[in-house]
Amino acid sequence: MRSKGLLRAALSALHYSGADWLIAPFTSGNGVIFMLHHVRPGQPAGFSPNGILQVTPEFLESVILQVKAAGFDCIALDDVPKRLKSPVPARPFAAFTLDDGYRDNRDHAYPVFKRHGVPFTIYVSSDYADGKGDLWWLNLEEALRGLPSVQLDMRGELRSFVLRDDAQRTAAFDEIYWWLRALPEPEARAVVLDLSRQAGLDPKAPCRDLVMTWDELRELAVDPLVTIGAHTTRHFALSKLDAQQARSEIADSVARVSAELGKPCRHFSYPYGCEGSAAEREFEMARELGLATAVTTRKGLVHTRHQNTLTALPRLSLNGDFQDLRYVKVLLTGVPFALLKAVQRWKRRPSGAADMAAA
Repeated sequence: MRSKGLLRAALSALHYSGADWLIAPFTSGNGVIFMLHHVRPGQPAGFSPNGILQVTPEFLESVILQVKAAGFDCIALDDVPKRLKSPVPARPFAAFTLDDGYRDNRDHAYPVFKRHGVPFTIYVSSDYADGKGDLWWLNLEEALRGLPSVQLDMRGELRSFVLRDDAQRTAAFDEIYWWLRALPEPEARAVVLDLSRQAGLDPKAPCRDLVMTWDELRELAVDPLVTIGAHTTRHFALSKLDAQQARSEIADSVARVSAELGKPCRHFSYPYGCEGSAAEREFEMARELGLATAVTTRKGLVHTRHQNTLTALPRLSLNGDFQDLRYVKVLLTGVPFALLKAVQRWKRRPSGAADMAAA
């Protein structure tokens, strides 16, 4: 919570000082690829650790209006490679993407995009569209909401979590979630499955209730504004798998989307998408499979240099904890990402260089 507060303060300071626009000419990119998950009315309240994945339709609409007013062209992912390779300078672009294929994308995001004529891409894990996917992070939230306490063997130590109030549940979720993210996929999911059973939950219910079926995806994809991309078969972190398994997760999901929709699937999103979940091995697999683009969750704007790394594109998250146009305005300048990279480079300096800087 403290880190979120510090980030909000930093973004607000850049906005109100005007420093973002002074530095922007040196840091702004050719475009931005926005990342979303859930789009639905209302704000999460109380214990809602996954609320970060949710924005309102009103906020989405305000972002669309903001980027258009700032001179961005809203384009489809199919047009991103052409824009990056064009020798003629063009206006900056914005592309909108949504991960996992939630039904609220159709019910609440689609009307907004349609009203403004904005193309967008939905990435689908084939197990999810089959109704048998494991949305384990949602199951973990529900289990912690329903259980009075849990005990887990974490890193060789028996840990007990008392879950009497929202603060205790939130602290437990944060610690357990990141521990699970470091485990092998089958092991992590087995832990959540056991907690779900203790809480009397149906672990497949979130998938059936929240994710679009293939029939629903086909109906939505009739609109030329809509592109359906692939998001693996089981939503596993690919870096945790051996090469054959990782390649199959990509290739099989691309083939399945193509078969179900009756047209080529050209775009892909890496599950989790961070440095620890997808790296050069996975980027090369996506290149070898002939994908036009593949997106990560690595934060940043899209620059001309990305024409050579189209299967490792960064995105800018429209985050449920930062639903404020001031923050979006600052992030679109690229200044926060440039400052973050500068800090990271400074931290990596040899100790002698650090000593000289301090002298």
